[in-house]
Amino acid sequence: MSGRGLLVLAAVVLAALAASGISPYDRVTWWMEVLPAMVALVVLFTTRHSYPLTTLLYILIAVHCLVLIYGGAYTYARVPLGFWMQDLFGTERNPYDKIGHFMQGFVPAMIAREILLRGGYVRAGKMAAFLFVCVALAVSAVYELIEWWAALSMGQGADEFLGTQGDEWDTQSDMFLALLGAGAALVLLSGLHDRQLRGLSTARLRSASTG
Repeated sequence: MSGRGLLVLAAVVLAALAASGISPYDRVTWWMEVLPAMVALVVLFTTRHSYPLTTLLYILIAVHCLVLIYGGAYTYARVPLGFWMQDLFGTERNPYDKIGHFMQGFVPAMIAREILLRGGYVRAGKMAAFLFVCVALAVSAVYELIEWWAALSMGQGADEFLGTQGDEWDTQSDMFLALLGAGAALVLLSGLHDRQLRGLSTARLRSASTG
């Protein structure tokens, strides 16, 4: 991705982050929800030259950040888009957090795919795809452990962060959505991702030969 394109993505995410932080529903929950987006911004900024990513991955990470930021502003149980979806599909609860957990599988699976293929740790194939899904599920499991820690340390104060809305199977459905997200990403985007990886590799070789 060009430097200008990266600046545009960064500007969109930073603007959303600033707007969400003006008057969030719950300040502690806002920090807990948007912290991963902040960390991602710092990591991507510091590695933009030493380890540039494909355009596809930059866009996916930016979209994931926006999902987190939007949820942090309202808390997942109160996101307006979720209420619209609740009315549309007739669900018993605000389903916005399920979008977040779907993305929690969708994006990490593609991150794992890029890092493991570029590093030569695996070769593209069914076993590699299985490993990408496993990485996404591991990320989802770690997040559920963080939610468990928050529940233990904050007690009732963690309700807004957990967003379970009374669903006793919330953890299991969250991880199932992450599994669906990882599978969907690999099915829908692997071809495009392979083409961008080849283009990135060619560009780096040209840069090295002229440097």
